[in-house]
Amino acid sequence: MELINIKDVNVKYPNGVYAIKDFSVSIKKGDFVFVIGKTGSGKSTFIKMLYREVKPFNGQIILSGLNVAKLKNNKVYKIRRKLGVIFQDYRLLEKLTVFENVAFALEVVGTEKKKIQPKVLKALEVVGLKNKTRSFPNQLSGGEQQRVAIARAIVNNPKLLICDEPTGNLDPEKSMEIMDILNNINKTLGTTIIMATHDKTIVNTMKKRVLVIKNGKLAKDSEKGVYNDADL
Repeated sequence: MELINIKDVNVKYPNGVYAIKDFSVSIKKGDFVFVIGKTGSGKSTFIKMLYREVKPFNGQIILSGLNVAKLKNNKVYKIRRKLGVIFQDYRLLEKLTVFENVAFALEVVGTEKKKIQPKVLKALEVVGLKNKTRSFPNQLSGGEQQRVAIARAIVNNPKLLICDEPTGNLDPEKSMEIMDILNNINKTLGTTIIMATHDKTIVNTMKKRVLVIKNGKLAKDSEKGVYNDADL
């Protein structure tokens, strides 16, 4: 079943240069997709289009039945409730505990109080941090902080998990631990994952679908692809 259908999308910078040009791709429910490309290739713009931080000036982005490109600004929350986003810099709330950081994602969408604790504990169990509920972000390693960010992103059972360079601040060992967690989420929960990365080792180890973006265009779409410098 198709989860995302992007067709003939264009995004321009204020100076008139195209960030994304004539871009079309479809992604099925349950896919795990890497997005690679050089700095300035349009990779980050593509990721931001999915959660509507960037709005294309034409074309369509259908995500779970909603046209993200056409949503009015005051309706963007409708699409964001269907997805989770993980960033390179974790973006945890420093004054909140691990439990409170994850619970916050439920509170902002009005989840019943009695449902919050079991949902939070389940998400923390998935990322292996059920024993860190009372810790604060500054008491955690970088890898642990990213695990909390993942738990926060999946606690609402999103259809889509968008990962923007989630291992960018981590060493190779911790990076692979994060990838094992994401792979497990994809396989056991059926969550569709789209991940932008510069990490050649991760892409070539995981052997998932790879989208190569070059000069704002989809230059290559490869099943079980590898990171090839010649493609960039």
